[in-house]
Amino acid sequence: MILPCDIRYTDSMQSLVNKRILLGITGGVAAYKSAELTRRLRDQGATVRVVMTPAATEFITPLTLQALSGNPVHTELLDHNAEAAMGHIELARWADRVVVAPASANFIARLGNGLADDLLSTLCLATNAPLLIAPAMNRQMWLNPATQENISRLQARKTTLLGPAAGDQACGETGPGRLLEPDEIVQAIAASFKTDQLAGTRVMVTAGPTREFIDPVRYLSNRSSGRMGYAVARAAMESGADVMLVSGPVALEPPDRIQVVEVVSARQMREAVLADVSLFDIFISAAAVADYRCVETAGQKIKKEDAGMALQLKKTPDILFEVSSLSSPPFTVGFAAETESLAANAKQKLMNKKLDMIAANQVGDGVGFDSEFNALDVYWPGGSQFLETAPKEKLARQLMELIVKRYREKEEV
Repeated sequence: MILPCDIRYTDSMQSLVNKRILLGITGGVAAYKSAELTRRLRDQGATVRVVMTPAATEFITPLTLQALSGNPVHTELLDHNAEAAMGHIELARWADRVVVAPASANFIARLGNGLADDLLSTLCLATNAPLLIAPAMNRQMWLNPATQENISRLQARKTTLLGPAAGDQACGETGPGRLLEPDEIVQAIAASFKTDQLAGTRVMVTAGPTREFIDPVRYLSNRSSGRMGYAVARAAMESGADVMLVSGPVALEPPDRIQVVEVVSARQMREAVLADVSLFDIFISAAAVADYRCVETAGQKIKKEDAGMALQLKKTPDILFEVSSLSSPPFTVGFAAETESLAANAKQKLMNKKLDMIAANQVGDGVGFDSEFNALDVYWPGGSQFLETAPKEKLARQLMELIVKRYREKEEV
């Protein structure tokens, strides 16, 4: 059974889909804006977890932020229930971005001096996620040389400063020190995920499983969810590339600002890829293409027989090898899902299929499939790098950084 391809291009303007934002709130009148900020972040597709300092809870209640974020609010460093599982470290690892809004003068001073005497400051030191702070304070406090020195120290450590704005303040004075408006903060957070590393470059990504029909209601397939491939496509788009995603059947929303070609079978995926791949600079094969299909597909549902049923199968096309064997192939990246001998099998596939890079992951026993997390062993001729277990969205961005680096190096040769 051959079903027609479907091409879609989506732009729902949700700029933070699948992004994990840890929002820190410190004490100050501007804390009331954090409620609206939380709502705006979720409107843009982000998952939000909130951490409040004790002073912040004097201005806005944790219950309000819990209702708006949809997640428990964290306030205590020495929470015995959470710390039994090293909760502060888990939160630090979870985040794609740590955003402190509002950031008080006191918090900025403590962070600038490397103090970790509450949950939020501890998280800021424990995370490897980019840190963004949105100051809010009286204008004299903002202009004080001590505050400016602390800000300079944080910026030297690659902390991103959001604002402050100037205008009327709660104290009755006018000047710099106002918290940016929630929409401005959301835009800045979204912009922090975007780079121009692949500006002017075209990237094709395949994702998801294929289905090889036995009859109109049965098919051969695999457990691929497509999450990793979709995350890679988003990471390529955020790197500035023009992206086409060729997707097998998945239960995922089409990514924003990406052309999606929906297919079902390996044959359809091959046709969609080969029709356009010569126009692309990078080809990333994250799809789990079925290795075999039925020699004959029944036109009607096959009735169950007591004697059982035998299927005659034949190999499906090797799309990845066909692309890498083109006379002028794009930079070609493959994926390998292995249950054993991961390194040996991945390196063999890298060589046999003439790839520029391969990303291998262990599957089975709850790893790889049906999970939002993964880990990758990445190999290329003459090198390798391990990407430790992380949410697939974060892992995809790390992988894309490696791809960009190797792609640029190959271009320079």
